[in-house]
Amino acid sequence: MPDNVPDRRRRLSPDERRHQIVAAARAAIARQSLAALSVRDIAAAAGVSVGTVTYHFAGIDEIFGELVIGESERFYRDAIVRADAEPDPITALMLITEPMFADTEDAKAHWRIWADYWGLVARRPHVAEYYADRIRSWEACCTRIIERGQADGAFTDTIDAHSAALRLAAYSDGLGMQLAQGVGGIDSASATTWLLDFARMLLTDSGGPVSG
Repeated sequence: MPDNVPDRRRRLSPDERRHQIVAAARAAIARQSLAALSVRDIAAAAGVSVGTVTYHFAGIDEIFGELVIGESERFYRDAIVRADAEPDPITALMLITEPMFADTEDAKAHWRIWADYWGLVARRPHVAEYYADRIRSWEACCTRIIERGQADGAFTDTIDAHSAALRLAAYSDGLGMQLAQGVGGIDSASATTWLLDFARMLLTDSGGPVSG
C-alpha cells in the first residue's frame, strides 16, 4: 500500500476510538435530540459495534460529557486565541462574539448540543458540578477582556469583571437558544448587535456603542 494512502484497517488507539465515538455522537445529536438517542444509534453512526461503545464509555452520559467539554474547547478555540492576542478590549469583545451567532450549520449544531446539555442538567443537576469549570472557556476569556478594558479605561471599573462576563454569557445563551428555535424577529446579525448593546450597558459609563 502506498505511503500516502491511509490504511482503513489500522487498529485505532483507545484515544482515537473514543474520539471517533464522540464525533459520531455529535453528528447524531445535531440531527436528533439527546433524549431520543441510544447507544445503538451512536454505534451505528460511528460504524462500530455496541460492545465497542460500551467498552470505551459507561453510557450516553459519559459520551455526552466528553462531547460537551470538547465542543466548548473546539467551537471557541480560534476566537479565544485571537481575542487574547488583541490589545484593544473592544475589538477583542467583538472577536469572541463573532462565532456565537454565525449563520452556519456548525453554529446551529453547537446550540442544539447546548440545549441538550441544559436539559440533562435539569434532570440530573450533579452533572453541572462535574463539567462547570471545563465548559466556561468563553466566559473566562470574556472576564480577561473586561479586566484589560477596565485597566486601560475602556470599560467602567464599577462592576466586577467576572460578574459582568457571567451576565454576558447568560444573555448570549438566551440569544443562542432563540436562534436555535427559529424564533421570528431574531437572526444572526441582530443577535450579535443585541449582545454588544448589552455589553455596552454593562461596561461603559457613556452608554456609547461597544461596536463603535
